[in-house]
Amino acid sequence: MAVITKGKVTRGKAKGIDACADDRGVIRAAAMDQRGSLKKEIGRQGGQPTGESLAEFKTAVTKVLTQHATAILMDPEYGLPALKARRPGSGVLLAYEKTGYDADPQNRTPDLLEHWSVRRLVEAGADAIKILLYYDPFDEKIVNDRKHAFLERIGAECAALDVPFFLEPLAYDRDMDEKGYEFAKLKPKAVQAYMEKLSEPRFGVDVLKVEVPVNMAFVGGSKANLTGQVAYDRKTALKHFKEASDAARLPFIYLSAGVTNEVFNESIEWAGEAGAKFAGVLCGRATWQRGIPVYAKEGLKAFETWLEKEGVANIEALNAILARAASPWWTAYGSREAATG
Repeated sequence: MAVITKGKVTRGKAKGIDACADDRGVIRAAAMDQRGSLKKEIGRQGGQPTGESLAEFKTAVTKVLTQHATAILMDPEYGLPALKARRPGSGVLLAYEKTGYDADPQNRTPDLLEHWSVRRLVEAGADAIKILLYYDPFDEKIVNDRKHAFLERIGAECAALDVPFFLEPLAYDRDMDEKGYEFAKLKPKAVQAYMEKLSEPRFGVDVLKVEVPVNMAFVGGSKANLTGQVAYDRKTALKHFKEASDAARLPFIYLSAGVTNEVFNESIEWAGEAGAKFAGVLCGRATWQRGIPVYAKEGLKAFETWLEKEGVANIEALNAILARAASPWWTAYGSREAATG
């Protein structure tokens, strides 16, 4: 049975979110739950695409970056040993979903790790549970109904253990390239729609981990706009940030979605300028992806040196932006007292 209190967030869930946030209530977390894609990239760069390499890479990132991050997002398949290297007091989010969507590529139906449950993830040290869900809010009802039922089951599991549920929806359209110009024009509407829909209490989500609502590569005036194709001008892009923020009825944080550190930092600056009430970030590849060739070609020690210099510089630059742009997670409820009762 779910733990019930007078507030919007139970005591246990608030404790879990706090474990992933700083004293101001801002989540400055690092993401290191990549699996198949990271293994392939290590191999592509000349390294060994093995589970041992993944564990070693994850441990190095965790050891260095949790000195400057409030929490680490990890997978239980390869990453549990890496958690021993984290900064004492840093929070732990554990991924519950299988990587990819091979079982149903047409509808991108999610699936859970077979040997894990929310209880087992908590026993492994999770302060919060994370699920990635490919979600087209305008898809056929039968497709989204399956995904909604999937979320309801996870929400109930998290409620039973009184642990926060972080949901990462990723917008897509089965007939379009998500990185292309045509989808860029649709993305703001899709992100706004899923932020509103997935805030519904029936899903039991506590924090949304969302994409920025525009593709910065197609924003006029953005550093990322290298092709000259413009899906929206700067003023319109800022409007999309604010409208998506206003659609959410839960705390939300931004994910980096594989863009460069420079592009992600610009995105977060724009979110703050637009007045988006976001509670921080869960940033992965933007911080450490340029170190993959170093690890693959030069080995662990060289990678650790790169992390200490370039990786730390990346995360500190982002932290500086968050200090002036992000809001406490309880802002979504008005105040700390309103959030927790």
